[in-house]
Amino acid sequence: MSLDDHSGLETLYGIHRADLRRFLIARTGDAADADDVLQELWLKARNIQAGPIENGRAYLYRMAQNLVVDRLREKQRRMERERRWSDQATDFAVAGVEPSDRSQNAEEAILAREEVATLVSAIGNLPDGARKAFELHKIEGLSHADVATRLGISKSGVEKHMAVAMKYLRRALQD
Repeated sequence: MSLDDHSGLETLYGIHRADLRRFLIARTGDAADADDVLQELWLKARNIQAGPIENGRAYLYRMAQNLVVDRLREKQRRMERERRWSDQATDFAVAGVEPSDRSQNAEEAILAREEVATLVSAIGNLPDGARKAFELHKIEGLSHADVATRLGISKSGVEKHMAVAMKYLRRALQD
């Protein structure tokens, strides 16, 4: 299906909106962020001035992925700016300005230990396939393809296990 105008892309957006939202939630890990990206995608889809588009659905998903990557890069730039600012703020201490105490207090240390214990327990309680996929991907750092090979399942199976694991862990940490 070739799209010659942006109204076709808008129509496809409407058809695939729910699937795009699920895709974005999986990529961002947060429904509110996914909704923000989805809104930005809608605006871009409405205002795009491209030529004919061979596969409109794939085009929308690529746009969505690019928006997620753009947000991640912006977040990294912001964190780097804040780190540099923080480093400069430390220089004020040399000039006689007392810096804030950044060490963890006892309450924060206890809360951090409890959160780690909750996470370890939640990982241990994951369904077997989801736990194995999670540990190989997130802890050992293997790609989805490598996890699929190691577990003898498809890459899609790994993605499904990861989605189950992330949903379960988010819920466990929010409680």
